Amino acid sequence: KLLDSGLVEIEALCFIRGRSIARRFFILDEAQQLTPHEVKTVITRISEGSKMVLIGDPDQIDNPYVDSRSNGLVYCANRMRGQAISAHVQLTKGERSPLAELAADLL
Repeated sequence: KLLDSGLVEIEALCFIRGRSIARRFFILDEAQQLTPHEVKTVITRISEGSKMVLIGDPDQIDNPYVDSRSNGLVYCANRMRGQAISAHVQLTKGERSPLAELAADLL
């Protein structure tokens, strides 16, 4: 329903360049899969009246070009720390099944 009404849009990152995104609530999910350059490309598209949220888990990366410290999510959180228009929330308790948690720890 939300997609059909136009209230929610889903777009691939390849379509973000050259845009200016105004008056939107923008969610970038799986941000830990992006490089710092890719995250910068997305954030610099946000314009007046917009809010942006980056979501991700630095321990769940399958991009061979980044790791738990060099990915775009961690890079952004570290670089934006202390800025008046930025905040960072780190959730420490996972909400996953026991099997998923065990696999994440052991594999």
